[in-house]
Parts: sequence; C-alpha cells; structure tokens
Amino acid sequence: MTAPWILAAVVVTVMAAVRSTWSPCGLSMLASITPLSEAGRGHRYRTTAAWFVVGSTVGGAALGLLAAVLALAARALSLTSDRSFVLALGATAVALASDLNLGGFHLPVHHRQVNERWLDRFRPWVYAAGFGCQIGTGLATYIMTAGVYLLVALAALTATPLFGFVCGLLFGVTRGLSVLLGRNITSMETLRSFHARFYGLGPTARRFTLAVEALAAALFVWLLAPWAGLGVLVAAGLVAGARRARARARRGSGLRPEVLPAPAPTGAGSRSGHE
Repeated sequence: MTAPWILAAVVVTVMAAVRSTWSPCGLSMLASITPLSEAGRGHRYRTTAAWFVVGSTVGGAALGLLAAVLALAARALSLTSDRSFVLALGATAVALASDLNLGGFHLPVHHRQVNERWLDRFRPWVYAAGFGCQIGTGLATYIMTAGVYLLVALAALTATPLFGFVCGLLFGVTRGLSVLLGRNITSMETLRSFHARFYGLGPTARRFTLAVEALAAALFVWLLAPWAGLGVLVAAGLVAGARRARARARRGSGLRPEVLPAPAPTGAGSRSGHE
C-alpha cells in the first residue's frame, strides 16, 4: 500500500460522504433535525444531533467492517502491486462511468429512505441514532454516488483490514457531522434560506465528485505508467472543459439546468420509503 493510494482512498471516502448529503434522505435530515424542528417537538437540538453523530459513527463502523473483511480476502489472494493497481483503476473507471451515467450505465441503487414516523413514535435518542446508523452505513439508504462502492473497493484492495475499517469509520463520522450544517436554523425563514443555498451547491458537489474520481483514475494509471497517467489527466481536463462549454451554451440559450427536488421540511423521508 503506497502513500498515494492511501491519500486517494481517504479523499474518495470524504468525497462520497459529502456528496451523499445531497441525497433526498440527506436533505430531509437537514430539514428534520434542526433547532427549529427539535424545539417544536420539545427536544434539545444538541442532544438529538449528538445521538445522530453517534449512530452515524456506528453505521460507518459497520461499513468499515465490510471493507476490512474484503481486505482480508484481498490479502489471502496475495495480489501483486501491479494487479492491485489495475483492479483499483478498473473500480475507479466503473464508478466514474456510473456517476457520469455513460450510455445510461449506473451501478445498482435503491431509493430507500429512513422512516419519518419514527419522529412521532420514539424518543430523540432512538430516532436520531437510528437515522444516523442507517445513513452512516452508506448502503442502507439512497445511494447518491458510486463513490460509496469505490471507497469500499479501494480500502479492500489495500489488503489492510485496519485501514479498511478506518475508511468506513471516516465515512460514517463525516456523514454524521453533516447534521451540524443546520445548527443555525431557528426559523422558517432561515430554513428556506439555508435550503435554497444548499440546493444551489448541488451541481458543484456533483462536479467535485466527478473530479475526484477522474483524479483517482489518473493516479492509478500513473502508478502503472507515469506518462499514461498524465495523458488521462489531460483528457479528463479536456472533457471537463467541453462539458463546461456546453453548460454555458445551454444557459445562454435559456435552458434551465436540472435541479434537485426539495424535501418536505417536516419529515425525514417519504412515508412510502421511496423518492
């Protein structure tokens, strides 16, 4: 396991956690666990948020255990460095193709969300820790990016179980801390203002995700063949420039870009459990 590989896995882990905040379930959390909503239920926001972070950390630990088990399997296979790099490059390319939706391709995804009925049925520590645990696993609720699969693959291919566990834990902690973004929401006006700004950052978050995955792909190509890695990086830059030019052309023609749907401000998910 090389230092660039470690860096790539950590950055991909953080990227996947950040991008997942824009999922319907993540957005609903930012509308459901706030000082405003908790005061309306007669609860303390700080306590509820703390339990959410605890639950998300536990969920991340579960994801980390999965990565650790797969890392043990990779160790048993005694993969050479070159084979590990090839497999990591393949996993990164698949994740990038999925997030780009190339040719309509995407990895398996489900639209499950947490059950908002918990807000009325259970105590704060139960629904907050329960919601956090589900979200912290990365795979139990709406999967916003293939980067979640990628972080598991990269962590496993290191053949280092402890590192795999740490990556899962880092994902869960990062997802849990996202609840603090709503710590200043104390009125309907601040709620509307916050979500308007947050929705506006959605396309930027998506571009950040694609950039991280493209850079990870270039890194693994570079580890195999330095000049080829540089070529991949240049090609990715050209593709990004072309996409940006098309986006500017669309804005100039008056076409509106795709926007994320707004969640209901009083629930943690749809009652049907789907988007």
